[in-house]
Amino acid sequence: MGRVTTREKVLRIREGSAGDRADTLVVEEPMEIRFGGAPLTVTMRTPGHDFDLAAGFLAGEGVVAAARDITAIRYCLGATEDGSNTYNVVDVAAAPHVPPPAASLERNFYTTSSCGLCGKASIDAVHTAIRWEVGDDPLRLTPEALSAMPERLRAAQRVFDRTGGLHAAGLFDADGKLLCLREDVGRHNAVDKLVGWALREDRLPLRRTTLMVSGRASFELVQKALMAGIPALAAVSAPSSLAVELARTHGLTLVGFLRGTSMNVYAGRHRISLEAASPTPMAAQG
Repeated sequence: MGRVTTREKVLRIREGSAGDRADTLVVEEPMEIRFGGAPLTVTMRTPGHDFDLAAGFLAGEGVVAAARDITAIRYCLGATEDGSNTYNVVDVAAAPHVPPPAASLERNFYTTSSCGLCGKASIDAVHTAIRWEVGDDPLRLTPEALSAMPERLRAAQRVFDRTGGLHAAGLFDADGKLLCLREDVGRHNAVDKLVGWALREDRLPLRRTTLMVSGRASFELVQKALMAGIPALAAVSAPSSLAVELARTHGLTLVGFLRGTSMNVYAGRHRISLEAASPTPMAAQG
């Protein structure tokens, strides 16, 4: 439901010449997530896989953990004054054994597509209880396997090819096979959509898998990986200091600046097999 892309007229200037042309843009629209009919949060997202997004958001916040925890997800009728359905309001019905979300999760203003933590009532709400520990996960990775992931992720990004404006999150198995890909204007939304897919398929925890993201590795993305039981997170850009700290605390393998055959392993280096690689000594500190 909803548009993923739209066409707009732009003035294009190239090498001294100018002219009008049509350009394809990725759509960004607000989506309200309700829980049991009560408003919970609003996020700016790219329409598509909205039920996965709602389920993944709730999984990342520790509200649900398995397919049996959700009895239904539906678009709300009468979302506007004239009673029409905008397909921008999603209501999640939980099973009787699932308690309602903590009051600290209620966000009275919208969450932007670039910051999934905006609106937290307190920093304590960030440290969500982790259901599955990943420190003992048997996943092993080679630099060659990791190096292949960005290209495979990029090759599967159909909407990015048309717009150049989407983040991607891909889930890879231990053999480097892409299991699922989700795109969204917000990187945290892309991960929520992927985790929501796994929850609705009853695949959690996602042991022996690697989460690959097209942007940087933030604290929240590490938290989302841990909440889904994913033992490794790789990113094409840098991690934050808090992301590294959280990854090290829980034994998650965190790889940043994954570009070509180069990468930095910030945490969980015990999962990286280096039989064919020779270590490079650190430069002397001046």
